[in-house]
Amino acid sequence: MNQLVNGEWRTDTYEATDEEGAFQRGETTFRNWIAGSDVPDHVDAEPDERFQPEAGRYHLYVSYACPWAHRTLLARSLLGLEDAIGVSVVDPYRGEDGWQFTPEKDGCTRDHLHDSDYLRELYVEDDPDATCRVTVPVLWDTEEETVVNNESREILRMLSTAFSDLGNGVSLLPDADDDATVAAVDAVITDIYEPINNGVYRAGFATSQSAYDDAIDDLFDALDGYDDRLADQRYLVGDSLTEADICMFTTLIRFDQVYHTHFMCNRKFIHQYDNLWPYLRDLYQTEGVTETVNMEHIKEHYYTTHPDVTPSGIIARGPDLDFEATHDRDRLGGEAPTPHAAD
Repeated sequence: MNQLVNGEWRTDTYEATDEEGAFQRGETTFRNWIAGSDVPDHVDAEPDERFQPEAGRYHLYVSYACPWAHRTLLARSLLGLEDAIGVSVVDPYRGEDGWQFTPEKDGCTRDHLHDSDYLRELYVEDDPDATCRVTVPVLWDTEEETVVNNESREILRMLSTAFSDLGNGVSLLPDADDDATVAAVDAVITDIYEPINNGVYRAGFATSQSAYDDAIDDLFDALDGYDDRLADQRYLVGDSLTEADICMFTTLIRFDQVYHTHFMCNRKFIHQYDNLWPYLRDLYQTEGVTETVNMEHIKEHYYTTHPDVTPSGIIARGPDLDFEATHDRDRLGGEAPTPHAAD
């Protein structure tokens, strides 16, 4: 796998699987917190007063293809932070040189801040001796000229809390002052991470039958459980769309188009589930969500970027799904986000 080593780009630095053939996801590197953020109990960190939540100061580097980066794009859109936080979008194809900027390609942009050719240049700009993987999303501070954070779950929480006064009034943590509600959201995000969010990768990148079988069993046990859970409630936690739904959505929206085939998660399609499928359509049709989904980027990335999985680079054409089809999820009550003008 490719990463920076002492500021130099290397293509032979580490193996993505352990001795048993199980996929091992590397840790993210930059873990600062914006001042005013509500830091979850499971995170050993404190907000840094250097990083004040100010409109126009921060910039997100993302890929439409990446589910982790997609979390931050969703939050930015739902919270009405488009004018407060800028965005640069990398090419969905990630070759040996890592994430790159190809502004001439549909849906991509240049690096609006530094005119970099590759995302790794941003990491070296922050730390000339950086030794780390180069991942999206990246939250960059234009005043301190540094990476604030590149862990999607933590950026999501910062957008939900520290930037609340700069958006449209929507909350992704309803009853944020209620510790039990926030704890319930955090519990679901943690619960779905290993078997579902990371589980599709554990299946797709496994290099042994046993590692693959374990991943598939965990994945579909979890999906079956959440399908049952959603039979009686519209959202994953309480009556409102929360960060937990964002974290579930970015995996589910890719599942039938990519993970089912490309990562061999083919025990069942999401569109065959009684509740997960209408739940996915409900979220997709929520104001501010649809425009963050770029299925062309998603499919190009997965089918062309992992030669060990799909060496031909041929992009699968199906299935043809109607995410705009009607659903009856509103019969369960609950409220979709209702943006209003910021005060």
